Amino acid sequence: MNSFAATVDRMPGLRAEIAADPAAHRVLTGDRPTGPLHLGHLVGSIAERVRLQRSGVDVFVIVADYQVITDRETADRVGEHVHGAVLDLLAAGLDPDRTTIFTHSAVPALNQLMLPFLSLVTEAELHRNPTVKSELAASGRALSGLLLTYPVHQAADILFCKADLVPVGKDNLPHVELTRTIARRFAERYAPIFRVPEPMVTAAPEIPGLDGRKMSKSYGNAIALGMTADETAAVIRRTRTDPERRISFDPGTRPGVSGLLSTAALCTGRSPVEIAEQIGDGGAGLLKKITTEAVNTHLAAHRARRAELACEPGLVRSVLARGNAAANAVADTTLDEVRDAMGMRY
Repeated sequence: MNSFAATVDRMPGLRAEIAADPAAHRVLTGDRPTGPLHLGHLVGSIAERVRLQRSGVDVFVIVADYQVITDRETADRVGEHVHGAVLDLLAAGLDPDRTTIFTHSAVPALNQLMLPFLSLVTEAELHRNPTVKSELAASGRALSGLLLTYPVHQAADILFCKADLVPVGKDNLPHVELTRTIARRFAERYAPIFRVPEPMVTAAPEIPGLDGRKMSKSYGNAIALGMTADETAAVIRRTRTDPERRISFDPGTRPGVSGLLSTAALCTGRSPVEIAEQIGDGGAGLLKKITTEAVNTHLAAHRARRAELACEPGLVRSVLARGNAAANAVADTTLDEVRDAMGMRY
């Protein structure tokens, strides 16, 4: 299995290959609509999707609605979150004429790949996956069959459209490794139908939330892209800091203060240490004021565009109808190839 460091070292060469012939590549990336997309999504993944699209790479974006129930018992508000995610993707610059945006549940042939793929992995390999372990611990529930097989679901998401590039964070690198394994094993057992995908990562650290932990919908420490400026100010105002008046960047002992500094730095292009020195003895009040201004300025254009798009009746439904139709055509073709390879076309 490739280490994260080795994968980062591979990135300059991979990016050079993409730049030399972008049309030869296809990206699969996406989001689970478990809540509103947030600042971390925009900076950490959506901006990269837009960059790849503009470079000429074929981009597929899956809104993985079926995967909402991987580690939870309900799909409450999933429709609302799917709608909001599509608005955010469009507002960020993804163009449905150049990028295929689709929902997991709308592509049945994709899910039919699960059965042959499951035959290619062992139970031990699934139990070893670190994401399965961490999400099981966070859920506080018994291990479900869906969570155990989550990495194979993601392999089907990637391989159905024969993507060769998968932008991922450090935590999800094992999923791509298992996908690569499945692609190779299918070729060995049946036929070389699938491209073996490459993970795309950056050396950038994970994006911290307002409390200093990783920015996450489940932690409630994120700034949603669809928030208003006033809602953003309220969330930042409620962030816990500490009584020490002098502001310093110390993630280990001052997570709240450091989380706010990191957020302000992310939105201004400055370092958190520089911002801390600027605030000095100004205290948490000034820190929160500066962070609020930084976030609202950074997101102003995105929010304005999102509001415009939200006023277009039927836009999201139309985008998904087009994307779902395109994804279904690709998935049907791939499933036919898989059945041919397995001798199951009667």
